[in-house]
Amino acid sequence: MRVVVDLSRCEGYAQCAFLAPDAFRMHGEEALMYDPNADDAQRDQVLRAAAACPVQAILVDRLEEVDRPAGPDAPAEASPS
Repeated sequence: MRVVVDLSRCEGYAQCAFLAPDAFRMHGEEALMYDPNADDAQRDQVLRAAAACPVQAILVDRLEEVDRPAGPDAPAEASPS
């Protein structure tokens, strides 16, 4: 499972650290540390933590298209009709 935290949005409420302590932890009073490749066994906890984030800074298993390399297996965009 891939986990990404938008640290520019994160305000350090630490709800994620309480709900998924194996994937998220607070370092000091403000720094969030997290496992970007959390184990699938933690999926339910990580999803609950993402849902509980007051600023919705946690993304799970979502890669934006701009982050994916274009290659021969990349889907072609549909042309407008």
